[in-house]
Amino acid sequence: MGLRSGSRRRLDQEDQTAPQGVLGRLGAVRRAQQITTYGVGSMVAIGDQSYLVSGLDSWKVGRDFDIREPRLESDLGVRGFYLPPASDPPAGDGVRVRRFPTTYSCQGCGALKPYSGFNSPKGRGHCGHCDRAVTPSRFVVACTKGHLSEFPYWEWTHRGQEATSSGSTDRCRMKLISTGRTASLRSIVIQCSCGKKASLEGAFSGKAMKRLGIVCEGRRPWLGDDAGQPGCKEALQALQRGASAAWFPVVRSALTIPPWHKALMQLVMRREHRRHLVGKDDARITEYAADEGWLADGRYTPADIVDAVRTLEAAEREEDPDPENPDALELADALRTEEFRQLSSTTEDTPENQHFVCVPADVTPSSPTVPGVEQTMLVKRLREVRALTAFTRVTAPMPSDPPGRRARLHRGGVSWLPAIEVIGEGVFVRLDTDRLRAWESTVESQPAAPHLEGLRQRHLKMLRDRGDTQPQSPVSPRLVLVHTLAHALINEWSLDCGYPAASLRERLYVSDEMAAFLLYTATSDSAGSLGGIIAQGQPERLASSLDSALRRNSWCSADPLCMEADASGADGLNLAACHACVLLPETSCELNNILLDRALLVGSPELGISGYYAQAYE
Repeated sequence: MGLRSGSRRRLDQEDQTAPQGVLGRLGAVRRAQQITTYGVGSMVAIGDQSYLVSGLDSWKVGRDFDIREPRLESDLGVRGFYLPPASDPPAGDGVRVRRFPTTYSCQGCGALKPYSGFNSPKGRGHCGHCDRAVTPSRFVVACTKGHLSEFPYWEWTHRGQEATSSGSTDRCRMKLISTGRTASLRSIVIQCSCGKKASLEGAFSGKAMKRLGIVCEGRRPWLGDDAGQPGCKEALQALQRGASAAWFPVVRSALTIPPWHKALMQLVMRREHRRHLVGKDDARITEYAADEGWLADGRYTPADIVDAVRTLEAAEREEDPDPENPDALELADALRTEEFRQLSSTTEDTPENQHFVCVPADVTPSSPTVPGVEQTMLVKRLREVRALTAFTRVTAPMPSDPPGRRARLHRGGVSWLPAIEVIGEGVFVRLDTDRLRAWESTVESQPAAPHLEGLRQRHLKMLRDRGDTQPQSPVSPRLVLVHTLAHALINEWSLDCGYPAASLRERLYVSDEMAAFLLYTATSDSAGSLGGIIAQGQPERLASSLDSALRRNSWCSADPLCMEADASGADGLNLAACHACVLLPETSCELNNILLDRALLVGSPELGISGYYAQAYE
């Protein structure tokens, strides 16, 4: 795929026709894609074949963790993180995959049956009857709990007929015929040797499988044929094999902040050193540090080493979180609160501060005042660790999803998670607290209040529909304002400093005590290291780009429909927001492009809504 050896991995197939343990290289994807696109449980197309990435139980990883981030480890209840294994030693021998779906169709005779039934020559995906290529089924079925199964072609064709009757599946020979008359599902016909036939029209209806009496059997093929969860009984939804709804990652992330940002902390956390330090007395720690040469150049003192070890021990004693009670949103949890405090204070640029440098913007007497902003910090160096914790199907994940809606990455007994790290830079912006509270008090008495209440009720309904028995919606004027402003600046900076919008990312900090956001480079490829994002945080540039962003968002090419919308976007969870104004690429937004409203940002005199920055345009 044109990737360098250091940034790609191998996908290996467990060859079902070869002796046990025989593996063959199939293809390569980037390591980062194993967290965001082709993670455990996802389907990956390689050539004209389709495979399912196997669970963590099948991954071969080393003894030493590749990535350590104590704050995130404590939050997730794991011991450490591994990078997805690469194809080249010593990083590993790739990730195992399984053939899925196993139902294939012949491009010549149209035969529709399991891949093993075609008697393909070894190494060639061809029909043994007509020697034409065979292709994997375009369709699968899944449920909202993450289970995945083959599309029930026999049941769909023999509507209501029992498999034990005269039309037994053992005697039926199925064919897939494409009439080519239209591009719709009506032109795809499944024909059986018993005379039954049916087009796939209506197969993607939300109740299509339920009407046929087909319910989920709890299959988890990425963990093995014997790893199902019988008794699921959830309604099945037909999906195209390559549809985005077939796999949504659940990713949890954290910034490396003091004291974990220091090179010394990274050193003592390494496995080969940690076992000689943790739990030992001060004298033994000092002796080991001297033996390793850590004290020779005077960079560290014995007290520095002991303090670092005691900090690590204290972190490991913290109780693991309760997985049954996840936070409603990450924006105000303990991880974000700690980050907010560190981003609001200065961390000098020194050689020891390896992963976090945060300094105030350069303010002079002639610097312009940035309206509505209380503090701007330049994060010249940051490290973010992103871990894949689970995944969902059919519907995108929400922070308050019940645990049962998130599919597991392994059968059990695995105390680690796959993760990647991103090194970049960013700008932290904190809004003016007094101005914000004064504005919030006025919004409550304006026409914006019923609009926001409607948004909140729709959000609560969506949470209830997803199985949350006690939903709590974070919708508030503060959250919607901070989120919309972050989007407006990302769009503006993508025009000003040359970054593609997909290479920038927001990180929100919103609670009763917090109203801020971090905009930073968020990609592990070359676009994340172009430089220049820091310059956007200087007062002159920030004031200019903020003014331009607000003027740009005071009008949308879809107005007045956009500005006057009572509900827009997925599930009606946006107000005045569309692709022509504030929506961002999915990789840039923390909240899947929901809970946005331009009216709260720039105001709308026609609707009687006073935005946070409305006075500039009235």
